[in-house]
Amino acid sequence: MNRRELIASTAAAAAMVGAPRLAQAHASGASMSSLPTPPVAKKVPVTITQVGRTRTDDYQWMKDDNWQAVLKDPSLIKADVRDHLNQENAYREAVMASTLPMQAAMFEEMKGRIKEDDSSVPIPTGSFEYFIEYRTGEQHPRYMRVARQGRFVNEAGETVNINYIRAPDPQLLLDANLLAEGKAYSDVGEATASPDHSLFAYAEDAQGSEVYKIYVKDLATGEVLPGVIGDTGGNFTFSPDSQWIFWTNRDDNGRPDKIFRRPARGGEATLVYEEADDGMFIGIHRSSDDRFLLINIANQETSETRYIPAATPTATPVVLEPRVVGRLYDADHWGDRWVLRTNAEALDFRIVEAPTEAPAAANWKDLVPYQAGHFIEGMGVFKDFLVRQERADANSRIIVRDRAGAEHEIAVDEPAYALALSGSAEFDTATMRYVYNSPSTPSQTFDYDMATRERTLRKTQEVPSGHNIADYVVERLNAPAPDGQLVPVTILRRATTPVDGSAPVLLYGYGSYGNPIPASFSTNRFSLVDRGFIYAIAHIRGGSDKGWNWFLDARRHTKKNTFTDFIAAAEHLIENKYATAGNIVAEGRSAGGLLMGAITNMRPDLWAGIIGGVPFVDLINTMSDTSLPLTPPEWPEWGNPIESAEDYDYMMSYSPYDNVGPMAYPAVLATGGLSDPRVTYWEPEKWVAKLRPATTSGKPILLKINMTAGHFASSGRFDYLKDIAHDYAFAVWAVEKGWEKA
Repeated sequence: MNRRELIASTAAAAAMVGAPRLAQAHASGASMSSLPTPPVAKKVPVTITQVGRTRTDDYQWMKDDNWQAVLKDPSLIKADVRDHLNQENAYREAVMASTLPMQAAMFEEMKGRIKEDDSSVPIPTGSFEYFIEYRTGEQHPRYMRVARQGRFVNEAGETVNINYIRAPDPQLLLDANLLAEGKAYSDVGEATASPDHSLFAYAEDAQGSEVYKIYVKDLATGEVLPGVIGDTGGNFTFSPDSQWIFWTNRDDNGRPDKIFRRPARGGEATLVYEEADDGMFIGIHRSSDDRFLLINIANQETSETRYIPAATPTATPVVLEPRVVGRLYDADHWGDRWVLRTNAEALDFRIVEAPTEAPAAANWKDLVPYQAGHFIEGMGVFKDFLVRQERADANSRIIVRDRAGAEHEIAVDEPAYALALSGSAEFDTATMRYVYNSPSTPSQTFDYDMATRERTLRKTQEVPSGHNIADYVVERLNAPAPDGQLVPVTILRRATTPVDGSAPVLLYGYGSYGNPIPASFSTNRFSLVDRGFIYAIAHIRGGSDKGWNWFLDARRHTKKNTFTDFIAAAEHLIENKYATAGNIVAEGRSAGGLLMGAITNMRPDLWAGIIGGVPFVDLINTMSDTSLPLTPPEWPEWGNPIESAEDYDYMMSYSPYDNVGPMAYPAVLATGGLSDPRVTYWEPEKWVAKLRPATTSGKPILLKINMTAGHFASSGRFDYLKDIAHDYAFAVWAVEKGWEKA
């Protein structure tokens, strides 16, 4: 299970509240006489004492005490909270009414850059190739397969050579459009066929709350089998013999706590594993060679793997190596041995091997030794090859290694780009797939023969409305942080956009959990860039953009480095004439929303506007509430304010909600989702309620709560674009001070 993660290219809007009081707007001199009166949140002071510290929260009433039930059925939310959220949504819509034509134009632009009748590159496995396709006008994908041609190894391990005179028709496995009919939200998470290709299982979240139901379909009859699996986290896998299905249970507090199994075609569920530590995430998958089922147990700093031999799928899981606080490892099986990626005695990780029958740490032997400054992000295992992905200086490279130890690299000669392994469903193959793109270059999917080093382009992302790479410039700057560290900043702009400080800038950041922000391609950004914006990504500490220490240097009691890095990036843009103070819109989502709240309090003068998507801003209250899904698992990241006065004081010193005070705040748009289990709706709601009476600038503080979605906003691909168009229209509106023209 992931944390309060941001996925830059796919995540959209969710909730936050705010708007300056009308009296203060007049006092500041802003021209807002034609704006409607904003909602005023009632104050119900609650005094809280912990670790010898006392605080008062005026807006704790916004949290629904029955939030667990609300996640599954949003209609159960308290009436006063629902009324307030509806008032905030109505106020924002009224204040931003002048942006509706721009929102509509941006939506059409974004839609025009999508190939509506698109399909993925098929993934071969056994006798079939699996892919997804979209049809023109439809919001959701169709899951398909087609009989495989050519020479390949089938699911029985036999080498066959099949060439059809006429290519067979694809088989429809699942139409997610039909699944979504009549629902405000429907998202298919994991979806996969059983190893023998007789069954197809898929997990659906129908509320946005990330509570999934798993369905198993008989592909011979086309019928969904009885016995839908409920209350899951969406993670599941079939046993290698296709006889069993294993899944992760989600408890009443939204945490993955147990692994169950049952016969794949239905039957009684059996508990396989129960995790006693509320601070650990768990999941299950198969090893690359299908020799084992692997249970992963981890938080941000500690992990453990348990394994079940494929030959005995009902056996009790065995601990591969017991967990040790501060040590991370993930394991795979490479035919005749274990291979593990670990930070044990290796800050940026190393890869070790161990015998199949004796995988404990005492038997770990270096396969890829630790190399400082080369962070090993992940690995892929094939019969005769091991592939790893490394990150350095905010860019990635892929290294292929054969069993004899010979290595070669796949690299790209660009200042900023994204290069990523795309995975494989087959072990006995020499073909590896990867994806390349950059802020100006559409995605290209390659199949790469690891033996011959031949590369085959399988797909280039189409932009139907047109895209000329030469019209754009991609640059990489390095901004000096206050402590001397250099913060990479990726720039995307039109070649004709002047670098003289006159262009508006959207500066994006995240900076948590070790998640890097890739310098990737997104067609949506061009709706800003083609309007003269410079789009910038600050690769700040807290992510792993420059290695694992880049992450470690901005967590717990060094967390403020994330915020000062982002401010340093903005100041460097200003110093080098890419931006002007007060003409920058800052954007961050989820934990990146915490960044937005912190930099808004620290340097409100730098920003024309703030877009805080599903912002994690109520730090102390959230990390003190052990009932919330992510609180115990995230104490290693932020600190534990329940038990440690030192943690409490440091967290309180930057907590966005707790540090709101009288100052000239920029325009703020906070977004959220009523069903969000990661950053609950009341965090942005409370933040806005506190910002509104505090700001002295007269600039609007706005809240957008999606009443039918969760952390990742709207589920349909076109509805999602409307969310993005709304936020980008706000960015233009904030720079142009559109409220003064209302």
